[in-house]
Amino acid sequence: MYNKFSSLCVALTLVFFSFPCVADHHKGGEFIEPTIDIGCVVSDIDSSVKFYTEAIGFKVVGGFKVSGDFAESSGLTKAKELDIKVLTLGGAEGEEATKLKLMQVKGSGGKADQSHIDSTLGFSYITIFVKDTDKAMARLKRAGVKPIAKGPVTLPKNLDPSLSLTIVRDPDGNFVELVGPKPK
Repeated sequence: MYNKFSSLCVALTLVFFSFPCVADHHKGGEFIEPTIDIGCVVSDIDSSVKFYTEAIGFKVVGGFKVSGDFAESSGLTKAKELDIKVLTLGGAEGEEATKLKLMQVKGSGGKADQSHIDSTLGFSYITIFVKDTDKAMARLKRAGVKPIAKGPVTLPKNLDPSLSLTIVRDPDGNFVELVGPKPK
């Protein structure tokens, strides 16, 4: 009897203490995670993964498929299956990180006007904060990616003039900002 009761107590204790950890992962707020995931439909998944890994420094950390039925019933697509690649900027195992979810969907609409960040309503760019602008610029150069305009440019005095901004475009023309210490 004692062994059954002890086992039941241990099991209930584990259950009791496990659920709050999952539900309250991000303490003090109403959200489970303090980060967001960004989904991006691309015209060529391979060239986009190559750009974000080789030119920017993301790592592919996984992927998943979404059936056409689920995609339709949830409002994601008109019954088109999704094959999603998940990338992050890395970090320690279990560390919270924003995820970039890339997907190629056959028959997708055309590209948004990305002449400038104010050309189209909606999300216009992502910002990546780098520790070493020179290293980031060298990685871009190795990948054959050139900054648009005069990048890197020093941020103005009202922001932080110790930092610089470099803007590049991904294979579909989406803006990617790199912010980091001024180049040496």
